[in-house]
Amino acid sequence: MLPKLFRKTPLALLQMSSQRTRLLVAIAGIAFADFLMFFQLGVRDALFDSQVRPYATLKGDLFIVNKLSDNLQSIKSFPRDNLYRVAGMDGVESIRPLYIGQASWRNPDNQASRQIFVYGIDPNRPAFDLPEVEQQLDKLKLLNQVLFDKAGLTPQLGDVTALLKKQNPLSVQANDLEVKVVGLFTLGSSFSAEGNLLMSDSTFLRLFSERRANDIDLGIIEANPNVSIQQLQADLQAIVPDNLLVLTLEQFSAREFAYWNTGSSIGPTFNLGVAIGFLVGAVIVYQILYTDVSDHLPEYATLKAMGYSDLYLIGVILQEAFLLAALGFLPGFLLASGFYTFFKSVTFLPIAMKLSRAVTVLILTVVMCGGAGAIALRKLRAADPADIF
Repeated sequence: MLPKLFRKTPLALLQMSSQRTRLLVAIAGIAFADFLMFFQLGVRDALFDSQVRPYATLKGDLFIVNKLSDNLQSIKSFPRDNLYRVAGMDGVESIRPLYIGQASWRNPDNQASRQIFVYGIDPNRPAFDLPEVEQQLDKLKLLNQVLFDKAGLTPQLGDVTALLKKQNPLSVQANDLEVKVVGLFTLGSSFSAEGNLLMSDSTFLRLFSERRANDIDLGIIEANPNVSIQQLQADLQAIVPDNLLVLTLEQFSAREFAYWNTGSSIGPTFNLGVAIGFLVGAVIVYQILYTDVSDHLPEYATLKAMGYSDLYLIGVILQEAFLLAALGFLPGFLLASGFYTFFKSVTFLPIAMKLSRAVTVLILTVVMCGGAGAIALRKLRAADPADIF
Protein backbone atom coordinates (compact mmCIF):
# COMPACT_ATOMS: atom_id res chain seq x y z
CA MET A 1 0.00 0.00 0.00
CA LEU A 2 2.67 2.53 1.03
CA PRO A 3 4.86 2.05 -2.08
CA LYS A 4 1.85 2.85 -4.22
CA LEU A 5 1.31 6.11 -2.37
CA PHE A 6 4.72 7.50 -3.34
CA ARG A 7 5.30 7.38 -7.10
CA LYS A 8 8.37 8.58 -8.97
CA THR A 9 6.44 11.64 -10.12
CA PRO A 10 5.64 13.70 -6.99
CA LEU A 11 2.18 14.61 -8.25
CA ALA A 12 0.89 15.64 -4.82
CA LEU A 13 3.80 17.99 -4.20
CA LEU A 14 3.59 19.50 -7.68
CA GLN A 15 -0.14 20.11 -7.29
CA MET A 16 0.33 21.80 -3.93
CA SER A 17 3.23 23.99 -5.07
CA SER A 18 1.41 25.11 -8.20
CA GLN A 19 -0.86 27.29 -6.03
CA ARG A 20 1.65 28.82 -3.64
CA THR A 21 -0.76 31.29 -2.08
CA ARG A 22 -3.20 28.51 -1.30
CA LEU A 23 -0.37 26.38 0.07
CA LEU A 24 0.83 29.16 2.37
CA VAL A 25 -2.71 29.75 3.61
CA ALA A 26 -3.08 26.04 4.36
CA ILE A 27 0.24 25.90 6.20
CA ALA A 28 -0.67 28.99 8.22
CA GLY A 29 -4.05 27.53 9.11
CA ILE A 30 -2.59 24.22 10.26
CA ALA A 31 0.17 26.01 12.18
CA PHE A 32 -2.46 28.11 13.94
CA ALA A 33 -4.49 25.02 14.81
CA ASP A 34 -1.35 23.32 16.14
CA PHE A 35 -0.49 26.41 18.15
CA LEU A 36 -3.96 26.35 19.72
CA MET A 37 -3.50 22.72 20.71
CA PHE A 38 0.01 23.36 22.02
CA PHE A 39 -1.26 26.35 23.97
CA GLN A 40 -4.12 24.48 25.62
CA LEU A 41 -2.05 21.39 26.42
CA GLY A 42 0.92 23.44 27.62
CA VAL A 43 -1.05 25.68 29.96
CA ARG A 44 -3.02 22.68 31.24
CA ASP A 45 0.18 20.78 32.01
CA ALA A 46 1.65 23.91 33.63
CA LEU A 47 -1.42 24.02 35.86
CA PHE A 48 -0.97 20.41 36.91
CA ASP A 49 2.80 20.72 37.36
CA SER A 50 2.54 23.91 39.40
CA GLN A 51 -0.09 22.43 41.69
CA VAL A 52 1.92 19.29 42.47
CA ARG A 53 5.30 21.09 42.63
CA PRO A 54 5.13 21.63 46.43
CA TYR A 55 4.69 17.88 46.93
CA ALA A 56 8.06 17.13 45.35
CA THR A 57 9.80 19.34 47.92
CA LEU A 58 8.29 17.66 50.98
CA LYS A 59 10.70 15.73 53.16
CA GLY A 60 8.92 12.44 53.78
CA ASP A 61 7.88 9.00 52.54
CA LEU A 62 4.28 8.82 53.76
CA PHE A 63 1.69 11.51 54.40
CA ILE A 64 -1.35 11.61 56.66
CA VAL A 65 -4.13 13.75 55.26
CA ASN A 66 -7.82 14.27 55.90
CA LYS A 67 -9.93 12.14 53.56
CA LEU A 68 -11.87 15.27 52.55
CA SER A 69 -8.69 16.98 51.30
CA ASP A 70 -8.37 16.55 47.54
CA ASN A 71 -6.19 19.61 46.87
CA LEU A 72 -3.97 22.06 48.75
CA GLN A 73 -6.29 24.98 48.12
CA SER A 74 -9.06 23.48 50.25
CA ILE A 75 -7.08 21.18 52.53
CA LYS A 76 -8.84 20.08 55.74
CA SER A 77 -7.13 19.91 59.11
CA PHE A 78 -7.10 17.03 61.58
CA PRO A 79 -5.91 16.53 65.18
CA ARG A 80 -2.15 16.47 65.59
CA ASP A 81 -2.52 13.62 68.09
CA ASN A 82 -3.03 11.23 65.19
CA LEU A 83 0.45 12.05 63.91
CA TYR A 84 2.00 11.57 67.34
CA ARG A 85 0.21 8.24 67.62
CA VAL A 86 2.23 6.75 64.78
CA ALA A 87 5.57 8.18 65.94
CA GLY A 88 6.41 5.09 67.97
CA MET A 89 5.55 2.58 65.26
CA ASP A 90 8.26 0.24 64.04
CA GLY A 91 9.69 1.58 60.81
CA VAL A 92 8.93 5.25 61.52
CA GLU A 93 12.11 7.35 61.58
CA SER A 94 10.58 10.77 62.26
CA ILE A 95 7.39 12.80 61.97
CA ARG A 96 6.81 16.40 60.89
CA PRO A 97 3.60 18.45 61.13
CA LEU A 98 2.74 21.01 58.48
CA TYR A 99 0.25 23.84 58.65
CA ILE A 100 -1.17 25.23 55.40
CA GLY A 101 -3.31 28.31 54.88
CA GLN A 102 -4.08 31.26 52.61
CA ALA A 103 -3.49 34.77 53.87
CA SER A 104 -4.26 38.25 52.63
CA TRP A 105 -0.92 39.73 51.58
CA ARG A 106 -0.42 43.51 51.43
CA ASN A 107 1.72 44.44 48.41
CA PRO A 108 4.54 46.61 49.83
CA ASP A 109 4.76 48.54 46.53
CA ASN A 110 1.15 49.67 46.16
CA GLN A 111 -0.60 48.34 49.30
CA ALA A 112 -3.00 46.19 47.23
CA SER A 113 -4.23 43.01 48.87
CA ARG A 114 -3.60 39.61 47.25
CA GLN A 115 -3.99 36.00 48.38
CA ILE A 116 -0.82 34.11 49.20
CA PHE A 117 -0.15 30.55 50.33
CA VAL A 118 1.33 30.17 53.80
CA TYR A 119 3.20 27.14 55.18
CA GLY A 120 3.92 26.75 58.87
CA ILE A 121 6.73 24.38 59.85
CA ASP A 122 8.58 23.34 62.98
CA PRO A 123 12.06 24.88 62.46
CA ASN A 124 13.58 21.96 64.35
CA ARG A 125 11.85 19.47 62.04
CA PRO A 126 11.55 21.19 58.66
CA ALA A 127 8.95 19.75 56.31
CA PHE A 128 10.56 20.94 53.07
CA ASP A 129 13.69 19.56 51.45
CA LEU A 130 14.90 22.92 50.15
CA PRO A 131 18.55 23.97 50.68
CA GLU A 132 17.57 27.65 50.77
CA VAL A 133 15.20 26.92 53.64
CA GLU A 134 17.62 24.64 55.49
CA GLN A 135 20.18 27.45 55.59
CA GLN A 136 17.72 29.92 57.14
CA LEU A 137 15.91 27.83 59.74
CA ASP A 138 17.44 29.77 62.63
CA LYS A 139 15.83 32.96 61.31
CA LEU A 140 12.39 31.33 61.48
CA LYS A 141 12.81 30.48 65.15
CA LEU A 142 12.20 34.15 65.94
CA LEU A 143 8.53 35.08 66.09
CA ASN A 144 6.97 36.93 63.12
CA GLN A 145 9.92 36.28 60.81
CA VAL A 146 9.14 34.70 57.44
CA LEU A 147 10.72 33.62 54.17
CA PHE A 148 9.28 34.90 50.89
CA ASP A 149 9.05 32.91 47.67
CA LYS A 150 11.12 34.85 45.15
CA ALA A 151 9.50 32.89 42.29
CA GLY A 152 6.08 34.36 43.04
CA LEU A 153 4.29 36.83 40.81
CA THR A 154 6.15 40.12 41.32
CA PRO A 155 3.55 42.55 39.88
CA GLN A 156 0.82 41.19 42.15
CA LEU A 157 2.82 40.67 45.35
CA GLY A 158 5.44 43.39 44.97
CA ASP A 159 9.13 43.29 44.17
CA VAL A 160 10.10 41.92 47.57
CA THR A 161 13.48 40.69 46.29
CA ALA A 162 14.57 44.21 45.32
CA LEU A 163 13.14 45.77 48.48
CA LEU A 164 14.88 43.20 50.66
CA LYS A 165 18.24 44.27 49.24
CA LYS A 166 17.59 47.79 50.48
CA GLN A 167 15.97 46.88 53.78
CA ASN A 168 16.50 43.60 55.62
CA PRO A 169 14.37 42.65 57.44
CA LEU A 170 11.49 43.98 55.38
CA SER A 171 8.27 44.74 57.26
CA VAL A 172 5.09 43.68 55.44
CA GLN A 173 1.51 42.91 56.37
CA ALA A 174 -0.26 39.57 56.09
CA ASN A 175 -3.74 39.09 57.52
CA ASP A 176 -3.32 42.55 59.09
CA LEU A 177 -0.37 41.26 61.11
CA GLU A 178 3.03 42.83 60.65
CA VAL A 179 5.66 40.23 59.77
CA LYS A 180 9.27 40.61 58.74
CA VAL A 181 10.66 39.06 55.58
CA VAL A 182 14.17 37.96 56.51
CA GLY A 183 15.07 35.77 53.53
CA LEU A 184 14.05 34.22 50.24
CA PHE A 185 13.42 30.73 48.91
CA THR A 186 12.20 29.30 45.63
CA LEU A 187 9.01 27.31 45.19
CA GLY A 188 7.02 29.02 42.44
CA SER A 189 3.52 30.30 41.81
CA SER A 190 0.59 28.16 40.75
CA PHE A 191 -2.95 28.62 39.52
CA SER A 192 -4.18 28.71 43.11
CA ALA A 193 -1.24 30.60 44.65
CA GLU A 194 0.40 33.74 43.35
CA GLY A 195 3.21 33.20 45.82
CA ASN A 196 4.22 31.50 49.05
CA LEU A 197 5.33 32.38 52.56
CA LEU A 198 7.22 30.05 54.86
CA MET A 199 7.26 30.57 58.61
CA SER A 200 7.44 28.77 61.91
CA ASP A 201 4.37 27.06 63.32
CA SER A 202 4.27 29.64 66.13
CA THR A 203 4.15 32.54 63.66
CA PHE A 204 1.57 30.67 61.59
CA LEU A 205 -0.75 30.37 64.60
CA ARG A 206 -0.41 34.09 65.24
CA LEU A 207 -1.21 34.83 61.60
CA PHE A 208 -4.27 32.58 61.74
CA SER A 209 -5.56 33.34 65.22
CA GLU A 210 -8.65 31.19 64.71
CA ARG A 211 -6.54 28.06 64.23
CA ARG A 212 -5.65 25.75 67.11
CA ALA A 213 -2.17 24.34 67.55
CA ASN A 214 -3.55 20.81 67.66
CA ASP A 215 -5.16 21.14 64.21
CA ILE A 216 -2.56 20.39 61.53
CA ASP A 217 -3.12 20.07 57.79
CA LEU A 218 -0.55 17.45 56.87
CA GLY A 219 1.36 14.83 58.77
CA ILE A 220 4.69 13.89 57.19
CA ILE A 221 6.33 10.58 58.03
CA GLU A 222 9.89 9.61 57.21
CA ALA A 223 10.49 5.86 57.18
CA ASN A 224 13.54 3.99 58.42
CA PRO A 225 15.96 2.86 55.70
CA ASN A 226 15.25 -0.57 54.18
CA VAL A 227 11.65 -0.53 55.43
CA SER A 228 8.89 -1.58 53.04
CA ILE A 229 6.94 1.61 52.40
CA GLN A 230 3.87 -0.35 51.30
CA GLN A 231 3.84 -2.47 54.44
CA LEU A 232 4.42 0.55 56.68
CA GLN A 233 1.61 2.37 54.89
CA ALA A 234 -0.77 -0.52 55.55
CA ASP A 235 0.25 -0.71 59.22
CA LEU A 236 -0.26 3.02 59.73
CA GLN A 237 -3.58 3.07 57.90
CA ALA A 238 -4.82 0.39 60.28
CA ILE A 239 -4.29 2.56 63.38
CA VAL A 240 -5.39 6.01 62.21
CA PRO A 241 -9.09 6.99 62.22
CA ASP A 242 -11.24 6.20 59.18
CA ASN A 243 -11.43 9.87 58.20
CA LEU A 244 -7.68 9.96 57.56
CA LEU A 245 -5.61 8.56 54.72
CA VAL A 246 -2.00 7.44 54.73
CA LEU A 247 -0.61 8.10 51.26
CA THR A 248 2.66 7.74 49.41
CA LEU A 249 4.03 10.79 47.62
CA GLU A 250 2.76 9.45 44.28
CA GLN A 251 -0.73 8.88 45.67
CA PHE A 252 -0.76 12.26 47.37
CA SER A 253 0.24 14.04 44.15
CA ALA A 254 -2.26 11.98 42.15
CA ARG A 255 -5.14 13.29 44.29
CA GLU A 256 -4.17 16.86 43.46
CA PHE A 257 -3.79 15.99 39.78
CA ALA A 258 -7.17 14.23 39.68
CA TYR A 259 -8.90 17.18 41.29
CA TRP A 260 -7.68 19.71 38.74
CA ASN A 261 -8.10 17.32 35.81
CA THR A 262 -11.60 16.01 36.51
CA GLY A 263 -12.86 17.46 39.80
CA SER A 264 -12.77 21.08 38.66
CA SER A 265 -13.73 22.93 35.49
CA ILE A 266 -10.09 23.68 34.61
CA GLY A 267 -9.13 20.34 33.04
CA PRO A 268 -12.27 19.93 30.86
CA THR A 269 -11.97 23.57 29.74
CA PHE A 270 -8.45 23.07 28.39
CA ASN A 271 -9.42 19.73 26.83
CA LEU A 272 -12.27 21.50 25.05
CA GLY A 273 -9.77 24.07 23.76
CA VAL A 274 -7.68 21.25 22.27
CA ALA A 275 -10.78 19.86 20.55
CA ILE A 276 -11.62 23.30 19.13
CA GLY A 277 -8.10 23.68 17.76
CA PHE A 278 -8.36 20.23 16.19
CA LEU A 279 -11.69 21.08 14.53
CA VAL A 280 -10.40 24.44 13.26
CA GLY A 281 -7.47 22.72 11.58
CA ALA A 282 -9.65 19.98 10.14
CA VAL A 283 -12.02 22.52 8.57
CA ILE A 284 -9.13 24.49 7.07
CA VAL A 285 -7.49 21.38 5.58
CA TYR A 286 -10.82 20.11 4.26
CA GLN A 287 -11.55 23.39 2.51
CA ILE A 288 -8.07 23.46 0.93
CA LEU A 289 -8.21 19.85 -0.26
CA TYR A 290 -11.82 20.06 -1.42
CA THR A 291 -11.00 23.16 -3.48
CA ASP A 292 -7.91 21.45 -4.87
CA VAL A 293 -9.92 18.38 -5.92
CA SER A 294 -12.58 20.59 -7.53
CA ASP A 295 -10.00 22.59 -9.49
CA HIS A 296 -8.24 19.46 -10.76
CA LEU A 297 -11.34 17.36 -11.38
CA PRO A 298 -10.87 17.30 -15.18
CA GLU A 299 -7.26 16.15 -14.76
CA TYR A 300 -8.32 13.43 -12.33
CA ALA A 301 -11.03 12.33 -14.74
CA THR A 302 -8.45 12.15 -17.54
CA LEU A 303 -6.20 9.98 -15.38
CA LYS A 304 -9.11 7.68 -14.58
CA ALA A 305 -9.92 7.46 -18.30
CA MET A 306 -6.29 6.51 -18.95
CA GLY A 307 -6.61 3.61 -16.53
CA TYR A 308 -5.39 4.99 -13.23
CA SER A 309 -7.35 3.49 -10.40
CA ASP A 310 -9.24 5.29 -7.65
CA LEU A 311 -6.62 3.95 -5.26
CA TYR A 312 -3.87 5.90 -7.03
CA LEU A 313 -5.84 9.15 -6.93
CA ILE A 314 -6.75 8.54 -3.29
CA GLY A 315 -3.04 8.15 -2.61
CA VAL A 316 -2.33 11.52 -4.21
CA ILE A 317 -4.87 13.30 -2.00
CA LEU A 318 -3.65 11.53 1.13
CA GLN A 319 -0.08 12.48 0.27
CA GLU A 320 -1.21 16.10 0.07
CA ALA A 321 -2.88 15.77 3.46
CA PHE A 322 0.20 14.29 5.12
CA LEU A 323 2.50 16.83 3.46
CA LEU A 324 0.29 19.63 4.79
CA ALA A 325 0.45 18.04 8.25
CA ALA A 326 4.25 18.01 8.19
CA LEU A 327 4.61 21.51 6.73
CA GLY A 328 2.06 23.00 9.15
CA PHE A 329 3.35 21.23 12.26
CA LEU A 330 6.87 22.70 12.13
CA PRO A 331 5.95 26.42 12.35
CA GLY A 332 3.27 25.59 14.93
CA PHE A 333 5.88 23.78 17.02
CA LEU A 334 8.38 26.65 16.79
CA LEU A 335 5.74 29.27 17.57
CA ALA A 336 4.53 27.33 20.61
CA SER A 337 8.10 26.83 21.89
CA GLY A 338 8.69 30.56 21.76
CA PHE A 339 5.40 31.23 23.48
CA TYR A 340 6.26 28.80 26.28
CA THR A 341 9.49 30.68 26.96
CA PHE A 342 7.66 34.01 27.09
CA PHE A 343 4.80 32.63 29.20
CA LYS A 344 7.22 31.14 31.75
CA SER A 345 9.15 34.41 32.06
CA VAL A 346 5.94 36.32 32.78
CA THR A 347 4.05 33.88 35.03
CA PHE A 348 6.89 31.74 36.50
CA LEU A 349 4.70 28.71 35.85
CA PRO A 350 6.59 25.50 34.94
CA ILE A 351 5.75 25.41 31.24
CA ALA A 352 8.12 24.00 28.61
CA MET A 353 7.96 21.94 25.46
CA LYS A 354 7.81 18.23 26.20
CA LEU A 355 8.53 15.40 23.79
CA SER A 356 5.32 13.63 24.75
CA ARG A 357 3.26 16.76 24.04
CA ALA A 358 4.98 17.33 20.69
CA VAL A 359 4.31 13.74 19.67
CA THR A 360 0.67 14.05 20.79
CA VAL A 361 0.10 17.20 18.72
CA LEU A 362 1.90 15.67 15.73
CA ILE A 363 -0.37 12.61 15.86
CA LEU A 364 -3.43 14.85 16.21
CA THR A 365 -2.22 16.88 13.21
CA VAL A 366 -1.78 13.78 11.06
CA VAL A 367 -5.22 12.49 12.09
CA MET A 368 -6.73 15.93 11.50
CA CYS A 369 -5.27 16.25 8.00
CA GLY A 370 -5.87 12.62 7.10
CA GLY A 371 -9.49 12.80 8.22
CA ALA A 372 -10.08 16.01 6.29
CA GLY A 373 -8.48 14.44 3.22
CA ALA A 374 -10.69 11.36 3.55
CA ILE A 375 -13.81 13.56 3.59
CA ALA A 376 -12.59 15.53 0.57
CA LEU A 377 -12.14 12.24 -1.34
CA ARG A 378 -15.90 11.83 -1.62
CA LYS A 379 -16.01 14.32 -4.50
CA LEU A 380 -13.05 12.67 -6.23
CA ARG A 381 -14.51 9.16 -6.12
CA ALA A 382 -17.76 10.46 -7.58
CA ALA A 383 -15.95 11.91 -10.59
CA ASP A 384 -16.90 10.12 -13.82
CA PRO A 385 -14.88 10.82 -17.02
CA ALA A 386 -18.09 10.58 -19.07
CA ASP A 387 -19.79 13.28 -16.99
CA ILE A 388 -16.83 15.67 -17.18
CA PHE A 389 -16.14 15.31 -20.89
